[in-house]
Amino acid sequence: MRHAEFIALMALTMSTVAMSTDAVLPALSLIGEELGADENQRQLVIGALFLGLASSQVFFGPVSDRLGRKPVILFGFVVFGLGCLISINAASFEAMLVGRFVQGFGAAGPRVISVAIIRDRFEGREMAKTLSTIMTLFILVPVFAPAIGQGILVFTDWHGIFWLFIAMAVGTSVWMTTRMTETLRPENRRPLTIGRVGGAFREIFSNRVTMGYLLAMSCVFSAFVGYLSTAQQVFQELYGLGELFPLAFACMAGTLGVAAFINSRLVVRLGMRVLIRRALISTVVLAGAFSAVSFAFDGVPPLWLFFAFMMPVFFCHGTVFGNVNAMAMQPMGHIAGSAAAVIGAISTTLSALTGSMIGQAFNGTVLPLALSFTVMPLLALIFSTWANRGLSE
Repeated sequence: MRHAEFIALMALTMSTVAMSTDAVLPALSLIGEELGADENQRQLVIGALFLGLASSQVFFGPVSDRLGRKPVILFGFVVFGLGCLISINAASFEAMLVGRFVQGFGAAGPRVISVAIIRDRFEGREMAKTLSTIMTLFILVPVFAPAIGQGILVFTDWHGIFWLFIAMAVGTSVWMTTRMTETLRPENRRPLTIGRVGGAFREIFSNRVTMGYLLAMSCVFSAFVGYLSTAQQVFQELYGLGELFPLAFACMAGTLGVAAFINSRLVVRLGMRVLIRRALISTVVLAGAFSAVSFAFDGVPPLWLFFAFMMPVFFCHGTVFGNVNAMAMQPMGHIAGSAAAVIGAISTTLSALTGSMIGQAFNGTVLPLALSFTVMPLLALIFSTWANRGLSE
């Protein structure tokens, strides 16, 4: 497989989570009305997916170190499809949440093992560059996903969105099966034991660089999960955008894509740590100013001010995502699968729980969102600074 095709396949594989998160956003109100959930409860359709994603990563990683990357990813797609079928046939909101949890459980396979595949092939700044390039393509999914979801609602009901997820999983599985060779060499396969998984936990917790950037990644992504949980309420209800919601969401997501593209060009020259530090400092300053402005407008600033502050904040986030993941993985090349799983499980669990709390704090204003984008990146800056102690640029 040529490099360009590898990039495209990895972007599509990783986009399973983004598609299953963002395409369903325009349907949240319809799902809530049909299955009996109030405004803040329907945010759990997003939270349940992330909790499922967090719960299974520690399983998929070690298994991939033993059996190889491809079979584990394909199994994950099967479980993901099963979760979609549960959601399609849900007769209650609780059943919908079960289906979403199963979707997240299965999506963890493609999500976490794709990072291990990239680590199998690259390391250091080249890994960060590759991740940023993949993120540039990956961001196209959240740019268009809400519009795709809303387009489906024009022709059918919300069930059609989950049928789209199944079709996407099948197509990606066929592409991977027919075109990609196994990246884990036989001599690098490791036995599957509880002690090995425990060893990965111990190694990660004892490595300051990995642990510091893992916590930084958790903080940054927590604010983003809070945004995903409340985006539909903010744009469609607070600002009354209605069917223009996908356009507003696309503008924000597109900013992440531009940042990831620029980062892929800068990271080799400037280094990951420099870019992370500058981006986090800028985020804290911008989001802090936005919090003050929002307070002055009683929590509901004009829409143009929301975009004027939050788009630069999202740009900074876009330069952080791939770099913090690469920095956390950098010392773990010898246990890439297990490390990717443990790092992903811990960071996603923390992000899902904290992000859900941010979402549940929604009170009809943007203040909880603005404050989360101030406090969480500030914590990320503290953790990454601690991780960098004693390291040369």
